Amino acid sequence: MKLLRVKASHFKNCCDGFTIDLTSKSKKTAEDIEYELQEIAPNLHVFNTAAFIGKNASGKTTAIELLDCAYSILGDFRLEDKHYSYDGVELEITFFHEGYVYLYETVLSSGATMANQACFRNERIFRKEFFKTNAKEIFNCEGYEELTDLGDLPEDTSNVFFILKKKKTRAVFFDSYSGGADTYPLLFRALKNYNISPDVLAKIIRIFDETIKELTRIDDHNYRIVTENGERILSDTQLIYFLSSGTTKGVLLYTLMVASLKEGFDLLIDEVENHFHKTLVENMISLYKDKSVNRSNATLIFTTHYCEVLDQMGRQDNIWICNANSRIHLTNMYEDYHIRPILLKSKQYYGNAFRTAVNYEDLMALKKVLKK
Repeated sequence: MKLLRVKASHFKNCCDGFTIDLTSKSKKTAEDIEYELQEIAPNLHVFNTAAFIGKNASGKTTAIELLDCAYSILGDFRLEDKHYSYDGVELEITFFHEGYVYLYETVLSSGATMANQACFRNERIFRKEFFKTNAKEIFNCEGYEELTDLGDLPEDTSNVFFILKKKKTRAVFFDSYSGGADTYPLLFRALKNYNISPDVLAKIIRIFDETIKELTRIDDHNYRIVTENGERILSDTQLIYFLSSGTTKGVLLYTLMVASLKEGFDLLIDEVENHFHKTLVENMISLYKDKSVNRSNATLIFTTHYCEVLDQMGRQDNIWICNANSRIHLTNMYEDYHIRPILLKSKQYYGNAFRTAVNYEDLMALKKVLKK
């Protein structure tokens, strides 16, 4: 299964028809096919990496939350504990699965109980067989047949269940606020669930803190840590304060990255610069572009202010620019801007080609007030 496109109306503060298309749009060179794209069916390509950029409050987080919404439906067949209203959200989710393109439509509402769960209304599922000759018209409405009489499910469970059958991690969303006391229980659960060896964990830890020799789990809330200064037994809360926040966030994120590359699920990161150095972001991008490492066709999707890392991305159609006035709008660097491929994307960003610069007059107005 691979997500191809999600389209939403009445989602948070987005404009109606807010669309994220994860399929390639510009021409594909041999180098692109080797490093930038993954072929999930003949002549059907999606991205190894994708990015959302924009100034503060432009809607980057909202865009990646919409993707998380779609992946939750495709993976868990449910939506719960999200930080936004479900009421009236109209969704169209297009995905590829076992030789077919599926279009799923629904309208969300809040459940009648106190639990923060969405209910699925007006569900419809359409399907058409994929042929390489119609790859360019993949989102064309022609050729779909509606699947009916699928069966009955509770209203908080999506009919996508009848297509994908089993719950599975389709993506993990790592947001800006990760790093609390549940970090290390989550870390060791991920190590167990995805069969990641202690040796791999040791190498990840060393990237972020060379003084740590070993970290092992004793029980649900206690850990043994060995550093250059000796051995200590610490609870998960103590461990959070013992290690730097960058180490805590970085070790968890890199572990999830390893799981993503191993299992083939996509990794969503909001504001990647909140977690660690630009070089580590560049390393993540390079790993997803390396087919000898990314053998299971995982995709790295992130929001960032690190515009320099965009220069490491060889295409333009996998970069979206977020802008907000009364509503959040999304534009695509390839489709909506005329940027020559030979020009550095970061230079265009700093030159305000995408209207992402901080308002200089507002900065000077603040300075003027502070000088009084």
